[in-house]
Amino acid sequence: MDDPGRTAVTPSLHHVVTGPSDAPPLLLGPSLGTSTVVWDPQLASLSRHFRVIRFDLPGHGGSPTHLLPGAAAGATTVDDLATLVLRLAGDLSLSRFHYAGISLGGAIGAHLALTAPERVATLALVCSSAHFGGPGPWWERAALVRDGGTGPLLAATPGRWFASDRGPATDRQARLLDGLATCDPEGYAACCDALASYDVRARLREITTPTLVIGGTQDLATPLDHAEELAAGIPHATLTTVRTGHLADEQPRAVATALLTHLSARPASLDLPTPDI
Repeated sequence: MDDPGRTAVTPSLHHVVTGPSDAPPLLLGPSLGTSTVVWDPQLASLSRHFRVIRFDLPGHGGSPTHLLPGAAAGATTVDDLATLVLRLAGDLSLSRFHYAGISLGGAIGAHLALTAPERVATLALVCSSAHFGGPGPWWERAALVRDGGTGPLLAATPGRWFASDRGPATDRQARLLDGLATCDPEGYAACCDALASYDVRARLREITTPTLVIGGTQDLATPLDHAEELAAGIPHATLTTVRTGHLADEQPRAVATALLTHLSARPASLDLPTPDI
């Protein structure tokens, strides 16, 4: 039976489940500062063949910050976020699942593939990285948000999130920016702390999960060389480039097609169907 969109809240991460209840589960992780909304453009295509589970990071969308074991400055790691995702999977009785994530959501997926490879059937890293730069800028951003909320970030964020040659923000892009404005400062800052300490460059060759890397040719936050590093380091990873900015917002069909191609190439995993793309 098709589930048009069921919403759940704590004790798990806030999440929305869409698609056939008996279809293979596909978890979709969001980028820093966004919510389940970031995956809206791909939802129709993906949910025809998968039980799509979109979740919110702590302090984002419907997920409260207090889900974290501690949100003090510097305390949160990607491991903490991945643990929450595994708790969600457990609450949904998912012993194994497919995973795709944008940016920080991708980092969570890579961490899961390293620490719980038996749980992750396939992995897709969208506009993500093995290392998001030195910790200093992330600590500075976290301190700024803890002091004054996410409002000070709003002016510069469109240039980081969206392709540089776009005109005025679309309605969807405005909705994404509204989501950033309503993030809980402590939760957002905690996720910045997680990015500050994240570095799996030396461990990429340990990832054995079949992996797709999608890089945005106009991504200024994680430029294409980040995607190339992921694809070169992860054994047998596939690299697809899309003419898009950091949230992969400008070419949703191309992103969905790449994901479906990646997933349909492994029909034995979780008894996958072969989707019509």
